This record gives sequence, C-alpha cells and structure tokens, in this order.
Amino acid sequence: MVAEAPGSVRLVLAPNVVHLDPEPAVFAAMREGWARQQSARFLQSTTIQPRLRLIERLGEFTGLYPWQWSPADGEAFIVHLRSGSAPVQLSTARAYEVIIALFMEFLLDRRYGWAEVCLDRFGQAPQEVFHEGNSVLHSVEYEGDPRRRPLTYDEVQALFDAADARPGRIRGQGRKGTLTALRDAAVLKTIYAYGTRRTESSKVDLVDLRRHRKAPQFGQFGSVAVRYGKSSKGAPPKRRSVLLVPEMDWVVDVLGEWVSEVRPRLLPDRHPALWVTERVGRLSPRSINEAFVTARRDAGLDEDLDLHCLRHSYITHLTEFGYPARFVQEQVGHSHASTTAVYMGVSDEYRNQLLEASLKRRLGDDWDLE
Repeated sequence: MVAEAPGSVRLVLAPNVVHLDPEPAVFAAMREGWARQQSARFLQSTTIQPRLRLIERLGEFTGLYPWQWSPADGEAFIVHLRSGSAPVQLSTARAYEVIIALFMEFLLDRRYGWAEVCLDRFGQAPQEVFHEGNSVLHSVEYEGDPRRRPLTYDEVQALFDAADARPGRIRGQGRKGTLTALRDAAVLKTIYAYGTRRTESSKVDLVDLRRHRKAPQFGQFGSVAVRYGKSSKGAPPKRRSVLLVPEMDWVVDVLGEWVSEVRPRLLPDRHPALWVTERVGRLSPRSINEAFVTARRDAGLDEDLDLHCLRHSYITHLTEFGYPARFVQEQVGHSHASTTAVYMGVSDEYRNQLLEASLKRRLGDDWDLE
C-alpha cells in the first residue's frame, strides 16, 4: 500500500459525503490540505496561518474559488493592494504573489489529486495565477522601506537619555511602573550593544550570558548565546554567539545593575528569562517594540525609525569602529555578506576618513583634499 502524501485530497475530503454547498467545503478542504503539506515540511504555524489568510483574502476579493481563478484575478488583487491609502510595499506584493503561486502549484500537483476533483465536481481545474509574465521582478538586492536607516550616534544617545528619564518621571508622578521602565531602558541598550533582533532578545535566558576568556574584564557579559536566531523556512532556529566589543563595554554596568538589583525586585523566582515582566513572565517581542516606540516619542526622533533600526545602527557602527566585514556578519548571524551590506549606512565622516587614509598611502603627506 502506498502512503498518501500529506495534503492529499483523499485525506481531507471525505469521498462519500454529499455537501449541500460543495464549493466552500472543497475550498476549506484545499486550505486544510495545504496546511498539512506545509506542516509536513516542518514549517511553523506562524508561517502557515498568514499564508492561509492570504488565500482566503484572494477568495473574498474575487468572489470566486481557486478552480475559477485566472491570471487577471491575481493581477487585479495585487493592483488593489498597491492602491488606496495604505499600499503594500513592492517586496510585500512579490511575497504575496509567491505565496499564491505556491498554493496553485500545490493544487496542480497530481500527487494530491485536487485538479481531478475540481474537474469531476465543477468542470473546471485550477490554473497558474502568477507566472513570469505577470509577476514582480526581483531586480535589486534591497527593496525595504528607504525610511528605515541606522540611527546616528546622537540619536542613539537621545533615545537612551529618553529611556533613562522615564523611570524618574513615573516615580515623580506617583505611578506604578518604575521597575518596568528601568527594564525597558536596559533592554534597548542591550539590543544595541549586541545587535540582536527583538525575538532573539525576548528569548535570551540568564544562562545565555557567558564569560569570554579573551575578555575577562567583561565578566559574565562577555558574550550572549543566541539560541533562537532567525531561521530559514522549515529549518530550526539558528544559533550563534555574539561577542561584546570594547566600544560597547558600557553595557556591562547596565546589565550588572539589571541582573543584580532591578530584576530581583520583580520577584522572578526561578524564571529563566533575562527580561521578565511584573507578572513574572517573559517579556514579549511586542512589548520590546513598544518600549522603543515610547522612548523614540519621548526623544522626539523620526517616527519612521523602528526597533530594527538599532540593529542597523549596530552593524553600521561596528563597521565604523573598523571591524572586518566577516566579523560583523558573524556577529549578527547573516548567511550572506550582501544582507549585512544593505543594513549599513556609514557616515560621511567615516567615508572621508577612508579617503584621507587612501590618499596618504598613495601620495604621502603632501596632498591636499581641498
């Protein structure tokens, strides 16, 4: 007996059941089958569920079912998303096209039997919706929001000053939240000092703070073991060890105060997380993001800056400190140097220093940049 492939029509659509409304029943079974197929590939629910919602949105937009969709329907859907008061980014539109194309590829795969069922029950079979002729081309390396950029050194300082001022202001108003405000300031500083992502930061435990034998002066904060790094589709989380660089050694005092003085006052008991809440839970990525937004607002910084910009800043500033590109890439856990490069936004002063050094090497001391 040959085992059925996960997502096969025979596994999710009962053959002997007559549906009073067959079209929505088959559409629901298709989505269930695709979810099973993706689960068999070890994709996480956080990937699968948004994909299924997108397929539902396309059905709602067209008022049709997948075996009725045509390229014109897909094109109209993308045009709709790219218009209006909140148009999607180009990269988002491409991602949507890829997801829809994957769903149609699943339906057309003969191993799952969906095309045959559609022909038998409705007299129509699914077809490609997006192809090379009507899909967004991927022509450049980076298509993210151009407003996202590294913070300058002054902006980083202003952000931290605003975060540091918040506990005193809360205390002066007689409100609760002083300890959590102290925590939020420490979180933002730590994210910048180690260049971690919000989810990575949320999942750091106390045991992930490590000594580094080459830098004993940093004590237990010489490195951070990141065990929940961003994973590739269907792969487990990536691991890496982030070393504390001397230029960021000020974070040793920040973390020391948090671990030994502030965190114990939240009564975390045996909770393993480095960052805990007042209800003795793990601080969520969303709460970390909210801490950044609050500090950014208090500092009067550009509203287009987001938490991920601290990671951009870390990469940029490590480069300006003179660290090799490969070291920076390893620190932030990028698989490709090109990814690290697009995060970078070095200052004019840094470029001028490189130019001056190059001219000195070539022309000696008798050169004039004017």
